Amino acid sequence: MIPEPDAVRVRLDLAYDGGPFSGWAVQPGLLTAQGALEEALALILRRPVRVVVAGRTDAGVHARGQVVHLDLASGEWEGLARRSPDAPGHVLVRRLRGALSRVLGAETGALEVRSAVVPPPGFDARFSALWRRYSYRIADRPEHWDPVLRGITLWHRVPLDVGRMNGAAAQLLGLQDFLAFCKPREGSTTVRELQEFSFERTHDGVVLAHVRADAFCHNMVRALVGSALRVGEGLERTEWLHERMLARVRDAKTRLAPAHPLVLEEVGYPETAEEMAARAEQTRALRDEIAG
Repeated sequence: MIPEPDAVRVRLDLAYDGGPFSGWAVQPGLLTAQGALEEALALILRRPVRVVVAGRTDAGVHARGQVVHLDLASGEWEGLARRSPDAPGHVLVRRLRGALSRVLGAETGALEVRSAVVPPPGFDARFSALWRRYSYRIADRPEHWDPVLRGITLWHRVPLDVGRMNGAAAQLLGLQDFLAFCKPREGSTTVRELQEFSFERTHDGVVLAHVRADAFCHNMVRALVGSALRVGEGLERTEWLHERMLARVRDAKTRLAPAHPLVLEEVGYPETAEEMAARAEQTRALRDEIAG
């Protein structure tokens, strides 16, 4: 989406608890993160507003570092601070907190906008992104099953061998076709660059997965973690994930890990405006090539 000449592109950084939402994307009759945010923006701006997101999340998936952009008329942006000494972005964040409370009602606080800024020229929340990073918490021993954190932790009943999981995960890094770990969508590719896929046992005994890629296809993170769990349990060899990737196999063993422990932690962008615009153009061109 290219902004109009007199438009102001605004970047919003937000976080949300995925539990109350039926995913990110708008769905008629359902509460979604995008729907709640756009409804709150419409209350403030008194017109329909559409946002562009860095990466859509499934039902139950959380976010600490989600990014969206929207385009406002210059008068709308400047008018936000007309009766306030604060900058327009600070006013927008404050007013969004109140509008979201009206939209969410009993679920107030499930979505919080952290900041609103005018980004460098050429910024696109989706197409300028270099990578997305997710985390996934697994408690594989009953003594680590913390009821306070059960909403963001998988309670796994079988002890896991983190070394075996890391051995399997390392073989998937790089630019690969992840059809075996994706739900394909028409007109899209399953080729992705997996930049990080690792597991660590933290100081509290919980296993924490780190997954980063240039982009993710549908269900990719959950399928990767779910498959790694089979290796960690000793059900499969460490080479099994790599063999499935090369064979592009999807069958009953393609197990999706539950959604609720998955958190979008951060989205990475280029540092300069020139790199930002160039990345957006490159990604947009690749999408058009695939669709065409």
